[in-house]
Amino acid sequence: MADLPHTVRVGLCGYGLAGKTFHAPLIQAVAGLELVAVASSDAAKVRADLPDAEVDSDPLVIATSGRVDLVVIATPNDSHASIARSALAAGKHVVVEKPFTVDLAEARELVALARRHGVLLSVFHNRRWDSDFLTVRKALAEGLVGNVTHFESHFDRFRPQVWGRWREQPRPGSGAWFDIGPHLVDQALQLFGLPDRVQGNFARQRTGAVTDDWAHVVLDYRERRVILHTGSLAAGGTARFTVHGTEGSLVKQLADRQEQQLRSGMRPGDPGWGEDPDPLVVFDGAGASRTLPAVAGDQRLYYRGIVEALNGSMETVVTPLHALAVMAVMEAAAESARTHVSVGLSLTPEERAAKA
Repeated sequence: MADLPHTVRVGLCGYGLAGKTFHAPLIQAVAGLELVAVASSDAAKVRADLPDAEVDSDPLVIATSGRVDLVVIATPNDSHASIARSALAAGKHVVVEKPFTVDLAEARELVALARRHGVLLSVFHNRRWDSDFLTVRKALAEGLVGNVTHFESHFDRFRPQVWGRWREQPRPGSGAWFDIGPHLVDQALQLFGLPDRVQGNFARQRTGAVTDDWAHVVLDYRERRVILHTGSLAAGGTARFTVHGTEGSLVKQLADRQEQQLRSGMRPGDPGWGEDPDPLVVFDGAGASRTLPAVAGDQRLYYRGIVEALNGSMETVVTPLHALAVMAVMEAAAESARTHVSVGLSLTPEERAAKA
């Protein structure tokens, strides 16, 4: 990997929801990163937040700029691969917003290109550092429910109106599954590794919907079942995580608050950042229950890991092979939804050997 200056200069491609709400504040909050350039069609919006940043309407200008060491791609999903390809070919390190690409073939092409150029490539699976997931992960590691037999992960919202944004248009990489699915899949693979088979079921439930707005995916791990679910017409009544095992059960009712905090204007690291007042409820085999405090979340740790990887002190936490595994499950679920049969993962032996 090429030598870098002490401070890594970052170019951010895209300043919509993902770029403005997540990437820019997190990058600015991490020592060793400097956000120096942004690609956006709305220069005034960028300059209001980042008056010292270079702004260009063309993401390829930022992705190949000599001022930039690390390119962060937060553009619409179907443009991820083309921008990443240009950045990698220019010798830039690259972070791609989820989903990595719109299909596994494109993802493999980018991984091979990063290897050829000896640069870092990672995908922004920031939900590994959510309080809800960290709390459940800790409980499972401590064996609080024994051997997990049923794991259910819901990321539900109540959005009865079709907004007409690009995520809801009939284009590659759109729809609820490609929006929310990467978060759910990455977390599941972190806990349980690769499933044997995948079953997917998608639907359009809202009036006027032209892409899936409901997805129910089951990962088959022999006796264990992992259920990943997202819907757009859930006003309440479901838990973020429900887990059953041979020695008990647990429920984490509410989701991590970092997105809500960022949307409200809180900056990463402010007092209360990542704190979660919603406890984990643990049920034993006799029917008794107790609560445990939630672990605080901190999505800054994703970008701290990127800095450490670029400084050579460790491998990036979200590796390219992790990202390929997520894409394989995403693609298998979509194929299953089309064909109405369970589908295996199209991964090579090397890809399967990658540890979560």
